[in-house]
Amino acid sequence: MKAETGFVIATMLFLLVFFAAEASGQVIGGRGGGWGMEGSYGRMYDPATVETISGEVVDVGQVIPRKGMSRGFHLGLRGVDGKMISVHLGPAWFIENQEIIIEPGDMVDVRGSRIIFDGQPAIIAQEVGMGEDVLKLRDENGYPVWRGWRRR
Repeated sequence: MKAETGFVIATMLFLLVFFAAEASGQVIGGRGGGWGMEGSYGRMYDPATVETISGEVVDVGQVIPRKGMSRGFHLGLRGVDGKMISVHLGPAWFIENQEIIIEPGDMVDVRGSRIIFDGQPAIIAQEVGMGEDVLKLRDENGYPVWRGWRRR
């Protein structure tokens, strides 16, 4: 009887810790995957540095911004000034479930927060516009639209 009680308590503690981590977006490989505003990466988004740039998508690739975060996507964008900049979109599980598909050669308008990432300028995207289509990623304060996305 004591072993069963210990097992039940251990299981309840595990579930409590797991769901608390999931809710904060810190589960490695989970739905949040560290892409929320609570982590060091999310806090890099600064509404005071938001700008809009236009350019051609040169490449679409994967990115893991910080150790322990889940896989995400970024764009290599050649701005109208000819300079390259990396545009961080968001977690792969979210981007892969959107109707908008961005490919090399596409002309896009990116609104987002300019940051320094690995010593290079980058943008954490708030939204990406492509013609009439807009991929919304964050609100005006930088909060990800994928927060609670599956609950809608």
